[in-house]
Amino acid sequence: MTEHIHVEGQAAIALRGVCKDYGAVRAVDDVDLEIGYGELFGLIGHNGAGKSTLFRMMLGLIAASEGDIRVAGASVGGAAFRAARRQIGYLPENLVLYDNLSGLETLRFFGRMKGAPLADCEPLLARVGLAGAAEKPVRAYSKGMRQRLGFAQALLGSPRVVFLDEPTNGLDPAAIHDFYAMLQALREQGVTIVITSHILAELQQRIDRLAIMGNGRILAVGSVAELRRQLDLPVTLALRVERGARAALWQHFAPLRAQGVELENGRAEYELILRCRRSLKMQVLGALHPMGWRLLDLQIQEPTLEDVFFGLKEAA
Repeated sequence: MTEHIHVEGQAAIALRGVCKDYGAVRAVDDVDLEIGYGELFGLIGHNGAGKSTLFRMMLGLIAASEGDIRVAGASVGGAAFRAARRQIGYLPENLVLYDNLSGLETLRFFGRMKGAPLADCEPLLARVGLAGAAEKPVRAYSKGMRQRLGFAQALLGSPRVVFLDEPTNGLDPAAIHDFYAMLQALREQGVTIVITSHILAELQQRIDRLAIMGNGRILAVGSVAELRRQLDLPVTLALRVERGARAALWQHFAPLRAQGVELENGRAEYELILRCRRSLKMQVLGALHPMGWRLLDLQIQEPTLEDVFFGLKEAA
């Protein structure tokens, strides 16, 4: 079995001043980034932001025009990267499979290419929920089954770093739940996972940190909570009040409205929506205390990852 390269205190992935030019077009522009061992890291951005180019450079599929990239302890493109690459798993967005091979034959094919133990193939198929389809030809697989098979090949050889590009395409909600449960188990084993997805709601509660890209650059890096604080995005409080109490609450919040607290009536006569900057959240909650007897319910809605993404684009 391949020995894992894991130097204590060393980042699993480190990029310094990385650029990629296609003629006069700079697809990736001066990217600095570190991702630690055992992190579940998200990479998001609009189409053309540079995510796929960055992925391919980290995998050694294309060369950087400038800068240095180290993955699993080796410099990409250097002599040691050939051995380190065996510790890297990759699921591309559009994985091409051979329709006439069975699922098990497909996995064994990739296993031979990677030098992974072929005895791991059947357990891997069971792990991704394809044990019952191991002998079926891939042409009979649904899109979701193909995606599971692609995920299985990415896990061949027990990689220490895994790159997943839109990995939940074609998966139903139950399969998505199982997929992220597997990612969590890998993370707990110290595996570094870098994932891109356009479905931001999927990532929000599951990733440790993320980088948001735009026009080839890293616009922000941090956890969702950290980026919420940096942008000071508004917090929404949905209030359900006693019938006829909305007018009193409007009057009660007049002083805070002067500080930028926004109120609007909900759809029903006993609903009230309140929005405030994060820095005013505790002040608003304190102001609600004297009115507690008129409140029937309170829900605090934090900004979503989608709110963070669009808020950052507007700030940029």
